[in-house]
Amino acid sequence: MQKTLSLAAACVAATLSLAACQAETEVVETPDPQAAELAKAPPVELPPAIQASRTYRCKDNSLVYIDFMSNNTAVVRKEKGAEPPLATVTAETAGGAYKSADGFTVSGNSEQITYSSPQGGSQSCKA
Repeated sequence: MQKTLSLAAACVAATLSLAACQAETEVVETPDPQAAELAKAPPVELPPAIQASRTYRCKDNSLVYIDFMSNNTAVVRKEKGAEPPLATVTAETAGGAYKSADGFTVSGNSEQITYSSPQGGSQSCKA
């Protein structure tokens, strides 16, 4: 019985000590030294997302890796994940042929394309 009373007294004491604490927290505001510069900065633009990555086997038995991006561009590589890419080609309209200033072109659909490069000419390739 005495253990129960001492345990109850300890619980009551702990509860009272917790009730005496303040529930408010102190908020310290520190000024941002770059706030003015960040306010003047242009909005951040995310890079284009990859819509599809395809591997094509061409008539000469070579492989072409193409990442089709959300901004009507496509990244052409001769080796998977090669950096820098062989070329970045741009389509003037959605679904149109992709072309670059370097002489690379890609046209067709996701299953079959016509690919041409300055070194290899034009050839048909299948996914």
